[in-house]
Amino acid sequence: MSAPSDRRKTANTVQKKMYRLMFQMFIPIAGILIIIFAMILTRNLMYASVSGNIVKVSGFNQDFKNQVDEQMYQYVSGRSSELPWEDVASARMLAEDLLKNTSNPDGRKAMTNVLSLCDNLSTYIQRIERTKSYDDRMDQLESNIYGITQLIEDYMYSYLYYEAGEMASIQKQLDFWLTIEIVFVVLVMLIVIPVVLSRAVKLSKSITEPIVAMNSRVEQIGSGDLSPQTPVETDDPSLALLSAGIEDMAAKLDRQIELNRQEQIKLRDIELSLIQAQINPHFLYNTLDAIVWLIEIGKNDQAEQMVTSLSSYFRSFLSDGRDIVTVAEEKQHIQSYLEIQQVRYRDIMEYEINIDPSIEDTKLPKMTLQPLVENAIYHGLKPKRGKGKIIVTGTREDDNIILKVSDTGLGMNSEELEVLKTRVLNEDTTSFGLTSSYKRLKILYGEAFTFDIESKPQEGTSISIQIPGKADIDNETIL
Repeated sequence: MSAPSDRRKTANTVQKKMYRLMFQMFIPIAGILIIIFAMILTRNLMYASVSGNIVKVSGFNQDFKNQVDEQMYQYVSGRSSELPWEDVASARMLAEDLLKNTSNPDGRKAMTNVLSLCDNLSTYIQRIERTKSYDDRMDQLESNIYGITQLIEDYMYSYLYYEAGEMASIQKQLDFWLTIEIVFVVLVMLIVIPVVLSRAVKLSKSITEPIVAMNSRVEQIGSGDLSPQTPVETDDPSLALLSAGIEDMAAKLDRQIELNRQEQIKLRDIELSLIQAQINPHFLYNTLDAIVWLIEIGKNDQAEQMVTSLSSYFRSFLSDGRDIVTVAEEKQHIQSYLEIQQVRYRDIMEYEINIDPSIEDTKLPKMTLQPLVENAIYHGLKPKRGKGKIIVTGTREDDNIILKVSDTGLGMNSEELEVLKTRVLNEDTTSFGLTSSYKRLKILYGEAFTFDIESKPQEGTSISIQIPGKADIDNETIL
């Protein structure tokens, strides 16, 4: 009877020592944390409020003035029947929201001015809408609309300036109090640590040995070993429960890693599909307009040819819902695209497609080459006076496939070329066509591809893509 009683007494003694150690650590640390939390929370709320306002105003349409001015000009000139009510409403809603959440008087004044300007802008738009005379409309547009939109943009940027100053002030306060808190923590810890250490070295080996074993197990988990193992044997039920919990956590983590891997695969597929879905609708509109024009002037054969090419274009674009196509299918797609564009730009464009038949079964994301060809037309041939040529080639080099789109267009100097390369590599949406092509290849191949641009003024531009010729790609999608 005495042995079990001694074991219970020993266990209770160890437990009491643990409790005392925990309280000796908890009381001063809890006090420190409460003080630090209260001070940091107060300032962080202020900081979060200001930063939130900056984020909101950063979402303001950077082209607000240009869009409203252009839309109003189109309306006044009779080219459009739409008025920019949506842009004005968006600016008003943003200003009202910022006014509610801004404490800085300068920032509030700026947003109050924006609201007033939005009201004035709406009034002048309505006045133009009621005005019948073209000259009166143009006079109101130039004397009222242009000035108000400029002021709205100016006040938005002024608001950013005021809020940035407010944020800098809060950050300075945070730095000051953080210094005080660090000094305070150091002083308290200089008192607490010696006491805790003196107590900790007296704990029983019956606790340290299981802890060492569990620590070793945690290191194994950290290094990636999630295989099931037997929990650590110990007489302390709390440590036994902890060890069992670690093993349970390892099993759940293993399952979660697998679920995350599958989810990432799905997300990558969704992202690729979304990027491929962002197609400029103006191509379709312009093509249909060109077909109507050809019919009206009696060139029915050319109109029929253009309809056939457009049908082939969309058939290859849809590709039965597949995201991945062969080089042969991509070749047919750009062939149809260039046939359509040659009808529209017959006076300035010639083209040539030379794809090595040996690579036509290679898989790649659909719509890889069209953005490159489109870029060659609109940024290479159109700005250049006279006729130019687009050459599309595809060759095999060792285990890689080289696809190249070249033009004899306007070209770029070295500074413009570096700017374009930087935009593409940083996935800047201002160069959407090239960026989308680059991003889709990056999603699919990672670092196993190259995307290079070469150009010389008045000589033309060449864009080369090198992809693995034996990449393991599913026929239907990227899974």
